Amino acid sequence: MILATSNGVGMGHLARASAIAQDLNQRAKVIIVSMAGSVSEVGESMGIPVEYIPGRDRGLMPPSKWDAYLRDRLVALIDETRALALVFDGVVPYPGVIAARSVRPRIKLIWMRRGLWRQTPQKHLLPMQSRLMDLIIEPGDFAFEYDYGPTSKRNDAKRIAPITLYRSDFALSRAQARKLLGLDPSKPAVLVQMGTSTLDFHSNVTAALTGLMDWREVQVVMTKNPVDSSGQSLAPRGMKIRIVRHFPLADVLKAFDGAVAAAGYNSVHELLPAGIPTVFVPNTRGTDNQEARAKWCADHGFALYADSQNPREIVRVVRLLRDANIRKKLTEAMLRLPKTGGATEATAEILHAVSVSGQGVTFRGNYLFYLIRTQFSRRLRHLAFSTLRSLSLLYRTIVPRDIVPHSELNLGAPIFSQSQESKELRHLINKQCRFEHLLPDSSESYKESRRQIASRTFGLSLEMETLGDEEMEDMFELAKRQILEQAFR
Repeated sequence: MILATSNGVGMGHLARASAIAQDLNQRAKVIIVSMAGSVSEVGESMGIPVEYIPGRDRGLMPPSKWDAYLRDRLVALIDETRALALVFDGVVPYPGVIAARSVRPRIKLIWMRRGLWRQTPQKHLLPMQSRLMDLIIEPGDFAFEYDYGPTSKRNDAKRIAPITLYRSDFALSRAQARKLLGLDPSKPAVLVQMGTSTLDFHSNVTAALTGLMDWREVQVVMTKNPVDSSGQSLAPRGMKIRIVRHFPLADVLKAFDGAVAAAGYNSVHELLPAGIPTVFVPNTRGTDNQEARAKWCADHGFALYADSQNPREIVRVVRLLRDANIRKKLTEAMLRLPKTGGATEATAEILHAVSVSGQGVTFRGNYLFYLIRTQFSRRLRHLAFSTLRSLSLLYRTIVPRDIVPHSELNLGAPIFSQSQESKELRHLINKQCRFEHLLPDSSESYKESRRQIASRTFGLSLEMETLGDEEMEDMFELAKRQILEQAFR
């Protein structure tokens, strides 16, 4: 089974795929392939093979080539693993995902389609994309009753319980988690996870941290350093922040007395089942209606809510976490939450879909209509962008400005690696280089197929010998030296 995820705004897609993989791995061979850089943490920590695919927004290839690149990568992976199902978790099934099914029609295409959508333009392709699926699974959401988005009115999905990486039987105790994270067992600790950057992200992080300043001896824990694009700290002067990297974080949540977090799917469905008193500060980016989810949690007494557009309110509400009585009340309320066994239910649905013989007989007709519709939409967008570009050029001709010359990074030939080690993967994913990640123990035919895909995509002649593990390590070390040399020139 191939579990594929988009890059998304947060980690919800990858967290759900990881939770399903844990359960599905007991009954089938599972591969996780993702465009999210956080996939670097999954392989090593969970023992599930992963493969990273750079997203369109990485700018490593012409945008016009990316859909074909994604299709070819998925088809090669299907052939290599003899996969029976491709389960895609993302807001929009990319054309490359659907095209992979058209090339390999034997595979079952399953869409893990989260609900609670905002009214965004993606809703217009929803009916057409849905008809192309063998199965649509909707992960349950605590805040389902506040869902008034475009998916709430559809009856084409199998709705299951919420999916979460938090499991009480796997989670470490408070003492164990604090020891693992290096936290003082006698002092309070708060986790701060504000999600992905928005226009107000910097001020919101500072407001959340300011709200914790008066909590005596509090240990503030974040998963990444709170700095802006220029490297300036977002933390109040004198505040010490402990940075931790642990996946899955759900296993160590018992270490915390409270949390301040965005109201993404995985944050809500991990923190609340773990019984962590939380202030939710919803992000307003993307299709996920975090505001509705956060308000539901607050309206039912499971969490506190702070308006993301009001930093002063964030400071005020976060300060409430100091009150032990408020924390106790929230913790007691969370005992009333419904069960979260969605990963097991998803596994059963996926296995059942694979066991059913035959394919959707209308796929080819629907796919043809889908191609015509998407190509027409792209033509319209291209015409609009071309018109805007022409107007911009005309404006710059009339009102010229001095252009500061800059040298473009020469990306060169791609770096191939089979590593599943998180540190190496983070390094290669985060660097501005062409990185081609392969499954461990890949066959020679798969390596050759991947070289051909890279050669077509990047327009390079890749006369490379098949690389063994030691040669992969040598290439990785060479790449690191080259990147470091460029950085210090």
